[in-house]
Amino acid sequence: MHIEQIYTGCLAQGAYYITSGGEAAIIDPLRETKPYLQRAEKDGVTVKYIFETHFHADFVSGHLDLHEQTGAPIVYGPGANPAFAAVIAEDGQEFRIGDVTIKVLHTPGHTLESVTYLLKDETGKDRAIFTGDTLFLGDVGRPDLAQKGADLTQEDLAGMLYDSLTQKILPLADDIVVYPAHGAGSACGKNMMKETSDTLGHQKAMNYALNQPDKAAFIAAVTEGLTPPPAYFPMNVLMNKKGYKHLEDVMKQGLIAFPPEEFETAANSTRALILDTRNSDDFAKGFVPQSVNIGLNGDFAPWVGALVADVTQPLLLVAAPGTEEEVITRLSRVGFDNILGYLKGGIEAWIAAGKQADTVNRIPASALADAFTRDVTVIDVRKETEYLSAHVEGAFNKPLNYISSWVRDLDDSQHVYLHCAGGYRSMMAASILQLHGFRNFSEIAGGFKAVSNSGVPVTTAPDEDKIFKP
Repeated sequence: MHIEQIYTGCLAQGAYYITSGGEAAIIDPLRETKPYLQRAEKDGVTVKYIFETHFHADFVSGHLDLHEQTGAPIVYGPGANPAFAAVIAEDGQEFRIGDVTIKVLHTPGHTLESVTYLLKDETGKDRAIFTGDTLFLGDVGRPDLAQKGADLTQEDLAGMLYDSLTQKILPLADDIVVYPAHGAGSACGKNMMKETSDTLGHQKAMNYALNQPDKAAFIAAVTEGLTPPPAYFPMNVLMNKKGYKHLEDVMKQGLIAFPPEEFETAANSTRALILDTRNSDDFAKGFVPQSVNIGLNGDFAPWVGALVADVTQPLLLVAAPGTEEEVITRLSRVGFDNILGYLKGGIEAWIAAGKQADTVNRIPASALADAFTRDVTVIDVRKETEYLSAHVEGAFNKPLNYISSWVRDLDDSQHVYLHCAGGYRSMMAASILQLHGFRNFSEIAGGFKAVSNSGVPVTTAPDEDKIFKP
């Protein structure tokens, strides 16, 4: 028996490849199927089953393409209703992969069809659980993401999650290994550890959700402090339930290379958003006007999902030459398939063709220190928890993920200083402000780390009046 966790840091997502006796199972695969097919070919095994723990909201699974390429059936938990052929397993049903067994444990709460897969080895001993979004390391799944009717609240789902954990998972042995679908950084939980596997015994000892005195306390604990989920989540659920384009077709369309003149024509004749995926330093120095910057070297795909939101939005790409295929792959993971093409030769070709380029007023933190008075307006686009840990005195907290709500309230007659933690998020914010016609601002290179070392006064005192609430 062999278990391999295939972890994708950009999405904080874990897929699993399990082999035994010449057969393989894949749990929660990503959109691109090549890594799984290559492993199976190298190992000389047949993919027998594709297991899904639930209908994912934060990424588009590769189950459909993988099924078409291997013939392996797709397995979901009780109550799932996909628009394609699948095995809808019963609670307790077992599936053989070579000499090992995978048992279905129905664990509703995160979603109604959520399951945990219990792996039994060749001797029948319980060895591992693949918990999906039911149990994370240090946390449990959000109970507010499922498609709910008027008579089913997040508190109801949290109660179901409590029952699932106490009746199905906590009775299992302490030495069982927990393999979750996500780790720290995912929006599917609020308190996840950076580690990607652990023993169940350790989780029983330290996971706050598993140590509540009763169901009522559990419900209160897991529903407290939930921020609104990213807007693209419901669209990804629908794609996972109803189907999607083949990745090969998405890639073929997206890799159409437009010379500058044709790129400009496409931008002017369509409702496409120009997405520039270069790093913030390069973007600040020059970009196609009306572009939005979301750097590839960061939490790229989740930020596209959070800020663009509509997965059907047509996109035109500006990327560092040679990265176009990676950009399209990572966009496809969160369902952004409507990519019209990219700027051939990148921004250098655009400028060489004599096309107009825009810039962002990026300044060093020392410039803010020189200009700082209590009347200066500073906008901190970090998360509220980051802001509360320490922030510039008098700064407003306007988190980037809510920018579509607060950008329209800005006064263009008042100069603003904009920063995040290190410059990645504030450049996204800067590009969006300019897209909306707001230009009276300076963006701080190096973010709060540089600001706090520049002599600008910093405080940990909370100022609730300056925290944006969606």
